Amino acid sequence: MSDKKRFTMPVAVHLFLLKGNEVLLLRRYNTGYEDGKYSVPAGHMDGNEEVKHAAIREAREECGIDLAEEDVQVAGVMHRRSSDERIDFFLVASKWSGEITNTEPDKCDELIWVDMQRLPENMIPYVRQAITNYRDGKWFDSFGWREAADQVHAKQP
Repeated sequence: MSDKKRFTMPVAVHLFLLKGNEVLLLRRYNTGYEDGKYSVPAGHMDGNEEVKHAAIREAREECGIDLAEEDVQVAGVMHRRSSDERIDFFLVASKWSGEITNTEPDKCDELIWVDMQRLPENMIPYVRQAITNYRDGKWFDSFGWREAADQVHAKQP
């Protein structure tokens, strides 16, 4: 047995709520991360919960709706690098109970439905890529690795 500590990374879930060809976007506000940009309901895994259950929890916390586990499907996975390395699961649902409302006005100042072919410019880049991937049938992607490598090379003499 090695004394070497095993590598770990944060894991998050992101939920595409769909109404026809439209996806629900929320504009981040007062969070300290990508404020003013659009994203989808999302959050970190709490531990000891399945991926679908985390998405169901986030839908309830951020939008005030209930999802049945059988109505939530995995839409994609992204291995992402920004300031650290992350795994993001993207899930999709088009059926829910309750009315979608902004239940976190201290973190979100707008909810809008947007056609997936006409995403706004001011979106979090990896979320925009994930929606495009889903729309195009691409299940897995890496994001941010080239940019991180370019930054390392730019710092070298």
